[in-house]
Parts: sequence; C-alpha cells; structure tokens
Amino acid sequence: MRLVLDELKKMFENLTNKLEGILSKLKKAPSLNETQVETGLKEIREALLAADVSLPVVKKFIEDIKPKAIGQEIIRSTSPGQMLVKIVYDQLVQVLGGKGEELNLKAVPPASILLVGLQGSGKTTTAVKLAKNIEKNYKKKILLASLDVYRPAAQEQLKILCEKNNLNVLPIIKDQYPIDITKRAKNTASLSGADIIIYDTAGRTQIDLNMMTEIKNIKAEALPIETILVADSLTGQIAVKLASEFDKAVDLTSIILTRVDGDGRGGAALSMKQTTGKPIKFLGVGENINDFEIFHPDRLANRILGMGDIVSLVEKASQDLDEEKIKAAEENLKKGAFTFDDYLMQIRQMKKMGGMEGVLSLLPGVGKVKEQMQNANVDEKLLTANEAIILSMTKKERQNPDIISGSRRKRICLGSGTDPQTINRLLKQFKMMSKMMKKMSKGKVPKGQIPDELLNNLK
Repeated sequence: MRLVLDELKKMFENLTNKLEGILSKLKKAPSLNETQVETGLKEIREALLAADVSLPVVKKFIEDIKPKAIGQEIIRSTSPGQMLVKIVYDQLVQVLGGKGEELNLKAVPPASILLVGLQGSGKTTTAVKLAKNIEKNYKKKILLASLDVYRPAAQEQLKILCEKNNLNVLPIIKDQYPIDITKRAKNTASLSGADIIIYDTAGRTQIDLNMMTEIKNIKAEALPIETILVADSLTGQIAVKLASEFDKAVDLTSIILTRVDGDGRGGAALSMKQTTGKPIKFLGVGENINDFEIFHPDRLANRILGMGDIVSLVEKASQDLDEEKIKAAEENLKKGAFTFDDYLMQIRQMKKMGGMEGVLSLLPGVGKVKEQMQNANVDEKLLTANEAIILSMTKKERQNPDIISGSRRKRICLGSGTDPQTINRLLKQFKMMSKMMKKMSKGKVPKGQIPDELLNNLK
C-alpha cells in the first residue's frame, strides 16, 4: 500500500515555508510590541494571498486574529511569540473547518451517496477511492453505479476500475437514461444486500441548466445521505466558486478535493469551508487507489505552520504492520539493541510513506528538515538498494553484522545486485542508525533536526 503523506505536505509547501519563517522570527523576539505584531500579520496576509486563498477569507482571518494578537495579554506575556503562534493556529483550524467531520452513513440500507462535479474533476476515480475507504473503515458492502451516459466510455471506465479493485459495479445496459439507472441501482442494491450505493454522476465542461436539472431529478430519486462535490484543487478559486454554485442548486453536504498532490499553493482548501460552509471530508492526493486521505483540520493546520503531524505519522506508520513485530522492535530498542531486521522494517515503512522526506515532513521543524535533506543531497534510491542488501543477508548476519567478512560481502553483492562500496556504506550507516536510536530513546536528538553524521552516511 502506497501512502501519500509527502504529497499533502507539497500542497502547502510554499505557504508552510513562508509562515514558518514569519512565526519563527516572532517566536525568537524576547518581547513583542504592537508594531511588530502588525508587521507579522501583514506578512501572514501576503503569504495567504500568495497561496491563492480568497481575499474575503484572508481579510476575515486577519480581522479575527488582530484583536487577540495585539491585546495586552500577549504583549505582556513572558513568551509572546508562542502565544501568537497559538492564536494563528487556532484561527487556522477554524478556517479549515474546526473539527473534522465524518461521512454520514447513518441510514437504513441501501443508503445513497451522490458525487457531483465538472467533467475532468476526477469523480470516477474518486468514487472508487471512496468505496474502498468505506469498505475498509466502515465494513460496508458497496455498489457503484455510473450515471454518465454522455462521456464516451465513462461507464466502462468505472466498470474496469471496480473490477481491478474487487468492487461491485452495476452492470451496463446501453441507452438507459440516468434516472432509470438510478432506479435499477436501488433495486440491485436491495436484492444484493449492499449497504451503500455510490452514484458517479455525469459532469459537464461548465455548469448549465440541463446539468443541474438532471442532478436535481437524480437526487429526488436517490434521496442521498451525502451529496458530495468533487472539485479539482488545481483550479484554485474557480473550485471555490464552483462549490457555491453547486450548493445553491443541489444543497451539498460535503466536499472532496482532488489532485492535491499537484497543488503547490493550497488556497482552495483554505477557502472552501469559509466560503461555502460545507466541510471538506477527503483529499485525493494521487492516482493510486489508496491515495486518499481523511481531512483533519487540526492536523493540517499543524503541517501548514511547520509544527509537524505526529498523530498522522503514528497512524500511517502502524498500518499493515504485524503487532508482534512492532512489540519485538520496541523491546529491542528498550534493551539498546537494533538489528538489521528492525532496520528492514523501518525501510519498508519509510518507502510506503513516501521515503525519508515523506516521514520527516510530518515531524516538527519541517523547514529545517527539508533544508538539511537538500543540502546533504540524500539519495532516496538507496532505500531500495539497502532493502535488497539486507534481504541477501543470512539471519545471523542481520543479528550480528560484525561477522560480515570479505567472502560474505561478495555473496551479498551477488544476491543484491550491488557493489562492495554500497554494502560498506550500509554497514557504516547502520552503526550510525544504531547510535541515533539509542540517543532518541534517551531524548538526545534535537527536535526538527537530523544528526549530521547520519545524513552524511545516507548519501
């Protein structure tokens, strides 16, 4: 399973770097006067506008922060910079939606979910991603149905994606109208025992009267518990306007933003909730079926401000891991032991999470980490090579690498398809990793910083 934490980080990369720099200056100041705060808020305003956040949202954001930021409480505080960061964080969480909202699945089955949006927004792929998410997290039986009778091969596309991902899809009957397909899907779901029907509606290149009339009629027949707009984040403020138009027409319940992995600014996400009043519930962050993430406003606010996202890191790192292996690794670390088997497990999890940068991007001080990674010129391809080397070792060699002699190195070279230099580098790297693990267990590794000696051995 490919995880996509790094993609979400990229969405707000520029904004994160700017805000982290602004707030870092303010935090370092031994005291803050009104002028300094005013200057900081002006810089925050400019950073948000540069991230394509809508002007009304930015204005309200600053207006809500300003009275608290220049109040006597913060000016006279012993740590005014920290207080200001907390104020910005709290307000950012509110802009993003406050508390995250789950899908509404409380209904007598078969319940319906209606996906709407413009053509090219990624509705069909999103329908499949959403189905897999519900299937995995809610243990529901899903039926998908394509109502797109206009775009060539649209129904076939959904059918192929469903078959590839072991999902149930409504059989295609040519020349049926969308309303008739909707009725047939309801009957099929009832007979097959499906809990949820996900309708993939037709999109248009632009909003028109015929489109909205059709969706209204479908909604009246399907009676969905969720009417979700699928919007392309790359369109920025156009996506925000689109959401408002759809909401007026069909009363949206929530939003899914797609192509977040390609959005370097993130303005749509920051504007959606404030502009429409509708919560973002999921983010599409890649082409793969698992490139789909639940939207957590508080966690995203942490990431945007460069404060890390330890909760997501722990959640993602624990996925698909054997509990016994985790416990064994924990016991080894407590004893001060660290083997190549432990290292192999870490490499595999790291690869799943987007490589080393993907993991470290969720730690506090993301800007420092990124700069370190770039300056050190770390080669992420070495993760794959290191995995091959470890897999070519015997059990004894993994437990005790000191026994790896010249002849053993030669055998490992042949088995892994690498050279002696790469193996020597891994052995040296492993020793440094062992030392770092011991330091980490004792709390001796600085927050937001990778030991230089380790970085030097990751090249």
